[in-house]
Amino acid sequence: MAGILQLLRDRQPRTRAELAQMTGLARSTVAARMEVLLASGLVSPLGEALSTGGRPPTVFAFNPSSRIIAAVDVGATHVRVAITDLASTIIVDRLETISIEDGPEAVLTNVAGITQELIAQSGRQLSELAGVGVGLPSPVDHATGRPMNPPIMPGWDGADVAGFLTGLMGGAPVLVDNDVNLMALGEHRTEFPDIDHLLFVKVATGIGAGVIIDGAIRRGAQGAAGDLGHIAVPGGRPVICRCGNTGCLEALASGRAIAAELTALGSPASSSGDVVALVRSADVRASQLLREAGRDLGRVLATCVSMLNPSVIVIGGQMAEAGEHLLAGIREVVYGRSLPLATQHLRIVTSRTMGHAGVLGGSTMVADHVLSREGLSSLI
Repeated sequence: MAGILQLLRDRQPRTRAELAQMTGLARSTVAARMEVLLASGLVSPLGEALSTGGRPPTVFAFNPSSRIIAAVDVGATHVRVAITDLASTIIVDRLETISIEDGPEAVLTNVAGITQELIAQSGRQLSELAGVGVGLPSPVDHATGRPMNPPIMPGWDGADVAGFLTGLMGGAPVLVDNDVNLMALGEHRTEFPDIDHLLFVKVATGIGAGVIIDGAIRRGAQGAAGDLGHIAVPGGRPVICRCGNTGCLEALASGRAIAAELTALGSPASSSGDVVALVRSADVRASQLLREAGRDLGRVLATCVSMLNPSVIVIGGQMAEAGEHLLAGIREVVYGRSLPLATQHLRIVTSRTMGHAGVLGGSTMVADHVLSREGLSSLI
C-alpha cells in the first residue's frame, strides 16, 4: 500500500490501471490495496478519466486532509506550533515566548496545551492526529528523540521528549530532531525541491546548520553535524564562548553576542529581536556589527563551501530578518575566499518560508514516517 500511496502523494490523479502499470503489481492486488486506502480516507475518488471505449475508469488522488500533524519548533526563547495536513499545508499556527531554561516538563506541558488548543481551533479532533514532529535547539539522538549534551538547555540532557509528549497527546507517535535539521528539511521540500545539495544556516540566539546532501538530511554519527556555532572563526577575536572555548562563531556573530556588544557601546539590547529592531531603525552601529557578523559567518561558511560544495546556502533565523547587512557580509567573504569552481553556481539567499521552516520540516518528517511502509500499518 505504501508504494501506491507514495505515487499518489504528488497530487496527480491516477486510475487503478495506471497504478498497476507504474508499480508492476497485478490489477487485482492494486484493487484490493486501494480499497483499504479508500476506507482509511487517505485516498479519494476524483471522478472519471476519459474513456478509450467502454465504461470510463475512476481516477484517485491522495487526500492529505484525512489526518492532521502537529509540528513544534522550539527555540531558546520561543516556540512555534502548527497544525498541518499530511501535505504539510499549515492550517493554523501560533508563536509564543518561552524560556528553554524552564526545563523539559514545563516547556513540553506548555507545548501540549498549545497543540490541543490549536487542534480545537482548526475544527479537528485529537483522534485525527497522525503524529507530532518536534525540533529542539540541541544535538538529538534521532532514533530515541532524546537531546544529547545540549549547551543551552539545562535539565534537558537525555530527556525522553518523545515519550513525555506521546503521553500528553493521546498516544500519537512523536518524532524529534535538531531544529536546524528540520528547518533545512522544510526549506528544501517546500522551496528548493529540485536542489540536491543545500545548507540551511540558522542565525539567532545561537548558530547552527542543517546539511542536505543528495536530497537527504545528514545528521552525522552522533547527530551533531552542522554545529557551526562552535567552530573557531579564522582570525576571530578571543571571546569566551559558553561552551568553554574561545573565538567560536556563536560567541562572535550570534544575536546574543551582537546584543551584548551593542549594550557595551551604549545601545541597550538583550536579544536577537532587539538587534533586528535597531537595524531596522537605521542604527548605524547595529548595522555595522551585523555586517561584521556576516563576515565572521562567511569565514566559517567558506570552509563549508569547499568541503560540501552546496548549490544553495539559505540563511534563516531571527537575525536574517534584519535585511541585507548580514547577507552582504556573508557573500563578501564566501565569494572572495572560496574556489571559483565551488562558487560558480552557488546562491546565498535568505529563507523563503517566513519563519515557518521549522514547523514545515517537522510536519514533513512526520508525514514521511507515517506514510512509509513501516508507519502506514499503524496509521490505518
